[in-house]
Amino acid sequence: MELYIRFVERINRRIGRVAMYGIFVIMAILLWSSISKTFFNPSLWTLEMAQFAMVAYYILGGPYSIQMGANVRMDLLYGGWSVRRKAVVDCITVLFLIFYLSVLLWGGIDSTIYSFQYGGERSPTAWRPYLWPIKVIMCFGIVLMLLQAIAELFKDILRLRTKGGIDVL
Repeated sequence: MELYIRFVERINRRIGRVAMYGIFVIMAILLWSSISKTFFNPSLWTLEMAQFAMVAYYILGGPYSIQMGANVRMDLLYGGWSVRRKAVVDCITVLFLIFYLSVLLWGGIDSTIYSFQYGGERSPTAWRPYLWPIKVIMCFGIVLMLLQAIAELFKDILRLRTKGGIDVL
């Protein structure tokens, strides 16, 4: 379990650290959008490209966020619990996340296959970009999130197996 955790977290840390800089890509696209609307003919691609960059930013940074513990929790009760009790509750709740991500991945793969099968699905906007690149990125990000959720489950199991629920990782 520890080997799996280290492997997955190493991958997600590297991808997450690269994805962090995606905010600058989004800012550059939106800056160009403002400049082109003010001084030139408005670019058709900027809004949709900013949306695609935002999806990549969130979906590839999500697993790193979970790994760093930056995800949102209801700390009203959770914050006062012992490490062992948190691990028990997290073992249960992460199963719901794994189920959700599995269903999401299934739908994402189905949608990506559809995009490839029918001559390249395109957006119905004026720019009409192909949708398969962002769908592939989304499926990749969901796989990373699923792997990280399983790693979190393994971490909680290891916490429960140690004396007193001491944080081992």
